[in-house]
Amino acid sequence: MTEFRNSLPQLDGGLFLTDGSIETALIFHEGIDLPNFATFDLLREIDGKEALRKQFSSYAAIARDHGVGCVLETPTWRANSDWGDKMGYSKAALGAVNEEAVSLLMEVRKDYQNEATPVVISGGLGPRGDGYVAGELMDADQAQQYHAPQIAALCRAGADLIGAMTMTNTGEAIGVTRAAMAEDMPVMISFTVETDGVLPTGQSLKEAIAEVDAATDNAPVYYMINCAHPTHFQHLLDSDEDWLLRIRGISANASCKSHAELDESVELDDGNPVELAEQFRDIRRRQKHINVLGGCCGTDPRHIDQIVSHCK
Repeated sequence: MTEFRNSLPQLDGGLFLTDGSIETALIFHEGIDLPNFATFDLLREIDGKEALRKQFSSYAAIARDHGVGCVLETPTWRANSDWGDKMGYSKAALGAVNEEAVSLLMEVRKDYQNEATPVVISGGLGPRGDGYVAGELMDADQAQQYHAPQIAALCRAGADLIGAMTMTNTGEAIGVTRAAMAEDMPVMISFTVETDGVLPTGQSLKEAIAEVDAATDNAPVYYMINCAHPTHFQHLLDSDEDWLLRIRGISANASCKSHAELDESVELDDGNPVELAEQFRDIRRRQKHINVLGGCCGTDPRHIDQIVSHCK
């Protein structure tokens, strides 16, 4: 049963961490094969489910140890119909695995949540295509129809909000937002940006947020930036413009490489956890309202622990 859907604690301003990159940790640290980068497929087997539990528990433990909140994203970034088809999932099986992902995080929440550490379960979904390139774009109506079944499954299972990660374009972000609104689900939109701070479509982050807000009556509860290194976007956060108040979270890559460079990499670039944490601290000093902090590609518990330590 949902716990925070009607009152998300991260909106009150306290520090919340999110998980690091479950995918790269499993592949490079645990030696687990992830076809199509699809962590949801691990839920089919006991060993896979326990590997996921171990990953999420490590982040919940960091939050509890530091006395801060935690937002955990379900391992369902690829659990939509296009990627499900590639993995051999029927429509029913895909819905079931989205629900199972929420159930897993509810178990983690039961083990780690206390008064100082609320554990929010975000129903994670990703773009229809590749998160590194814009690809073939859907309009908002197509995107709403496409993402509605996954959002409905995450809602039924009791997720506290929908977290749309690595959005590359506004049409899809608007469609996701409207699909979440149809389920009375709060929704967070996280855009990814290139090394120059613009979306893969070439649109500025400021324009993208304004477009989504205008099309949805400011429906997203907040925005995030993910799958980019702070050096790619920190210049956007140097001003005191009002639109920046809509950004409440960052899940940054460990590496400063571009998306194209990361796509060609055969070895993990895990960067420097302390340096990354210092960059988060500098951002927090400029934009004190940004309070949901985590990691994307290449990050692991070392990075998240340092980020929390530097930003408390």
